[in-house]
Amino acid sequence: MENRTRERWDMSKPVVMIVDERPFFRVGIRGFLLQGENPPEIDILECDHGDDGTEAIARISADQPDVLLLDIGYPHLGGLDLAKTIVRALPGTRLVLVSSNPRDDDDEIFEVAKAGASGYLRSKGCAPSEFASTMLRASRGEYPINDIVASRPRVAWRVLRRFQEMTTSIRQEDDILSPLTSKESEILGLVAEGSQNKQIAGVLGVSEQTVKNHISSILRKLNANDRAHAVVLGMRKGLVPIPPAPGGDRRRAWVIPQPSTPSRTQLN
Repeated sequence: MENRTRERWDMSKPVVMIVDERPFFRVGIRGFLLQGENPPEIDILECDHGDDGTEAIARISADQPDVLLLDIGYPHLGGLDLAKTIVRALPGTRLVLVSSNPRDDDDEIFEVAKAGASGYLRSKGCAPSEFASTMLRASRGEYPINDIVASRPRVAWRVLRRFQEMTTSIRQEDDILSPLTSKESEILGLVAEGSQNKQIAGVLGVSEQTVKNHISSILRKLNANDRAHAVVLGMRKGLVPIPPAPGGDRRRAWVIPQPSTPSRTQLN
């Protein structure tokens, strides 16, 4: 496929850039993404990352893809270094990392989450539909990796602990405009546990619209952009506790706060 700047792409379709030095890997991933009875409506770019990643960063800056697809490089995990370089240079980029690791690996998932990836896929047993769904979700600003991490309490705890350590060194610039009510604090805690509006409504015995109204109030009071940002601010200000280490009767799945773009409508 010819190289084209983002302005020449169909803007109604997500653009996925496959970044890898191996042409056969890029061609294979392209074919895998587009196979099946209902292939996703996406445009695909390919890019060789170069010796130190600078070529990839230049291409990403020029073409502005919605999602970058990188190979982790199991077992050496060299792709994580490139991912971190890209995130530092282009913090708004959505990354999906692919691993050939034949086994579930909590340490690898932790490293992927720490690198700032939106999604994580293991090539073994991954169906084209799962692959395509992850790309599309990431292109919409979602973090499919949260589903994976939230199902693994020990990984979630490690990520949240690391996040807590990072936030202690950040100057607290986000002021709470007004205190949360007890109900709003309860709802924020449920959001932090990964509960969606319907689940929260069921727990509290109220309508989904009531939950939406409370969340809108929480966002306004915390001056937050979205749910993840609200959880981040809540953790930073002690409104949302960091869960204890997994084990016993208190094992829970918690969402992993991620960078967000200003979009309050995502959470209502």
